[in-house]
Formats: sequence, C-alpha cells, structure tokens
Amino acid sequence: MHTVALAVTDGMLHFELSLAHEVFGTRPDGVAGPWYRLMLCGPGAVRTGSFLLEPDHGLDRLRHADTVIVPGWADVDVDPPADLVDAVREAHEAGARVASLCTGAFVLAAAGLLDGRRATTHWAHTRDLAVRHPRVEVDPDVLYVDEGSVLTSAGKAAAMDLCLHLVRLDHGSSTANTAARRLVVPPHRDGGQAQFVTTPVPAPDNHPLAELFPWVIERLDRPLTVEDLARRARMSSRNLNRHFRSVTGTTPLQWLLTQRIRHAQELLETTDDGVDTIAAATGMGTATTLRRHFNRTVGVPPDTYRRTFRSRARPAPDGGGTDSAAHGSDGGTDPAAHGPAGSSSNR
Repeated sequence: MHTVALAVTDGMLHFELSLAHEVFGTRPDGVAGPWYRLMLCGPGAVRTGSFLLEPDHGLDRLRHADTVIVPGWADVDVDPPADLVDAVREAHEAGARVASLCTGAFVLAAAGLLDGRRATTHWAHTRDLAVRHPRVEVDPDVLYVDEGSVLTSAGKAAAMDLCLHLVRLDHGSSTANTAARRLVVPPHRDGGQAQFVTTPVPAPDNHPLAELFPWVIERLDRPLTVEDLARRARMSSRNLNRHFRSVTGTTPLQWLLTQRIRHAQELLETTDDGVDTIAAATGMGTATTLRRHFNRTVGVPPDTYRRTFRSRARPAPDGGGTDSAAHGSDGGTDPAAHGPAGSSSNR
C-alpha cells in the first residue's frame, strides 16, 4: 500500500491540509484494491488556523513515506521551521515523491528541492518565490508542475488538481475520475498544462458556453470545427474564442483536442477496443493521428498507457497497434491538427 505523509507544523494552511487528507485518506466507493495509507506527521500538537491537530507521527517518519505532501505555508515572509525543511529534504533523499500545495513550495525551495526545476505556487506569491530563490524556474501560469519526484501546485483549489493528478499517476484516469465525482469536482481543468489539466475550469451555469460543453462532449466522434461550435453557441467565431479564453483559459481547438485525448484514455482503460476503433470514437480519424497527439499530450503512446493503467483492473489487450508508430504521420488531413498547449510535466 502506497504511504502518503502529510507534513504539518504550526503555520500551515488548513484548507490545503484538509483537502489532501480527504483525497488520500478516504477510498472512493467503487474503487477496488488498496488505496493509500495516510500518515499525519508533525513535531507535536500543531495549530493550523483555528484548528489544533495531533499528528500520528513525528517528522522523522517522513523518510519512510512513498509520497510526502507539504500543505500551504501561511506566512511566506517567515522562514519555515528548520526541522520541517530538513525532514522534507531527507525524505526526498530517501526516495520519496514530494509535493507542495499552494505556498508549501516555499518549504520545498528552502530544502533545495526546487533548485534547477520548474515550480509554481499561489499567483500572489510567485514573484516572492522567484526573488528569494533565484535558482527556481517559477511558472506563474499553470495549475501545477510535475517534475517527476518533485511536484508543486498553484494556490487554493489548484491543490485539488495536483492531488487528483497524483491519484491519476498511481491509479489511472478512471479511478481519478471516480474520486473527483465523489468530491464533486472536475477531474481535469485547463490552465496551460496540457498533459493532465485539460478540462475547463468549472463556472456558473449562466456563462455563455454552459450549454455548449456537454453538446461537444456527446459528439467527440465527429470532425467538429470552430465554426460548428460557434454556430451551436449562436455567436461569431471571434466571440467564441474570447469566451473560451475567459471560461477555460485556452482556445476552442485546444480544448476540443484535450477532450478527445481524455476520452481516448477512458476507452483505453475500460474497453478492449483497438487503437483504430478508439481513434474513430474520439474523432481523431486514424490510429496514426491518435498516437501522435496522445504521445505529445500524455507523454506515452496509447499502447503503453493501456498496459500501465488497464492492468490495474484487468489484463491488458494488445491495444490494436505497436508503440513504434507513436510518432508517425498519416500524411492526410488531421481532424485534431491544432495541438494542445505546452505541457508542464517533465516526466
């Protein structure tokens, strides 16, 4: 069972702490197999906002965890405690995957874990992080950054995006989607990160695209264009682009492509369909086109993705093709010709 340790001390933000505790501490209904073993590690009784916490273990137990999560640090003008910084550094050196939520990035930076890496934090503090830790490549425009063994999230609700990303890495998209439904949150959100943060930010139902989104999702097998979307939304293409930027943070074609990729992930995990069939079902046209965009977006070919995540539920089929074609080109019209925004993952 994968062990997740929450590193806590006085001055932590309780929102991010409780969010991570909810995601990793409770196995969603309908999810088979082991979930996570959660530990709360701190130097003793700690106060986070109005709450007094009694950790299960001391900070020295962080080095025994598979994943260490550092919640938000309330006062970024105050240096985090040395014992916390040292324990987080030692856990990473022992092989733990370390993730920070919101301003927890300042703890990781103090531990030297962000030196030479891309990272993010709450938008209000990205400049402070960059100034205080010039060896960190701070990206203020993403919801989270995945640098392999070190991950950082932007502020507040973006902590949920990163936690669900970790679940997706460990258990696959279907399980992450199940967890998201239990938490009543979207499994993916846009924010400039193409690899996993790909579904539009939730918005009130009275925004101009509220009826368009479900209409598109039901027609992912069709070669939809910007003009088709604009016609359905009863607005000009120019206004459609403007509203998409406002609501999702990306363009209509980028959003559409990432929906196709996410649907392909679901089909790879939950069906025996070959890559050709999945390409048709997701509107990609050909297996070659699907492989090219899937590999560019997810970071692995469809067949590799299926073997990795399908095996968690049942034996994986052959996927309808080979990995060697992952970078091929069909030389024809590509229904998903406009690629997604750049990824914020270096995995």
